[in-house]
Amino acid sequence: MMTNMHGPGANYQYGHPGMYGSGGPIAGPSMVHKGFVRGQRQRLNVVPILICLFVPWILFCLMYWAMSFSLHYKNRFICYFLVLVGLAFVGIIGMLARNAVKKKKEESGQLLVGGEGTTSHEPTWLIFLFLTCLLAWIVGVVGGDINFFNHMEPYYDVTNLNKYTDVDVRYWRGQQLMDAGRIMFKEGTKLDLQRSMGFKNLEMYCVAPIVDAQAAAPTATSDALLPTYDFWAVGMNCCSGIVKHGDFHCGEFNNARAMAGLRLMRDDQRAFFRLAVQQAEAAFTIRADHPLFFHWMEDPIAEVNAYKDEGYKYYLLGIFSYFLLQLFLVIVACLAFSKLGRLV
Repeated sequence: MMTNMHGPGANYQYGHPGMYGSGGPIAGPSMVHKGFVRGQRQRLNVVPILICLFVPWILFCLMYWAMSFSLHYKNRFICYFLVLVGLAFVGIIGMLARNAVKKKKEESGQLLVGGEGTTSHEPTWLIFLFLTCLLAWIVGVVGGDINFFNHMEPYYDVTNLNKYTDVDVRYWRGQQLMDAGRIMFKEGTKLDLQRSMGFKNLEMYCVAPIVDAQAAAPTATSDALLPTYDFWAVGMNCCSGIVKHGDFHCGEFNNARAMAGLRLMRDDQRAFFRLAVQQAEAAFTIRADHPLFFHWMEDPIAEVNAYKDEGYKYYLLGIFSYFLLQLFLVIVACLAFSKLGRLV
């Protein structure tokens, strides 16, 4: 006599629930985490992926911009305030990530008390977002400061100073042109390579006086017995530092059309060039009461614009490079989370 398949034993017609590795009842809501059945490969949500791709990148762009350009130069208070706002934004995301982890641990504890099993502390996009935003903030601030120091600050410094043309070094003194950023010297001005000098402090700081071609030295004033040189061409690691005729190979020293100077704006280098000038004063019995230092060249305007172009170039290169880095990190996170079979 056949058993009634619709009776009480129908559920066991082909075995009890433990057969064939069933391992228990059909998964219910307690075993489903945000629409994902444990053990089933997860389908990643595109919304948090896009957020984690663009939010850190936008944060990097803002920090890199604030630290690179005129805001950093003209209004440092606002610049650093924006940097702190960016850090506060990262901190808020960190708090949200911390709360998410804490909540997950509490849910895990409730499951243990209820006897329904355990859940793993699964990684979340919120944690990934916090870590990548922190990285974006650090790289943006540091990278922007480097770009500003090497390119944009010299550009702003020089353009904020005056430009002088047709300057005759025989009659102008350094204290008269303290605000000079670019100087176009009188026709015939050249470098006196015979009185070049170098001072070594890890790097070699090289100097050579700028003189008029018609005179061996500037005309001495009534209150000074020694000839005065106040305009000096400078460079680094382009001389030996030994008193030697013609031992100066800095800038456009061998360009016959070079009769202009771009003001040295690096405060950290100026003191060492001053020491080189003092050595030249002692070696050649000359004076330099108010020395001004210049990079010797033919076209200082083009050089100034090159500073600006380099600053913008490195900014654009930075934002595109960081987007590729963030894209790579997001792809790695997607692959890792999918491979682990965890919901994020």
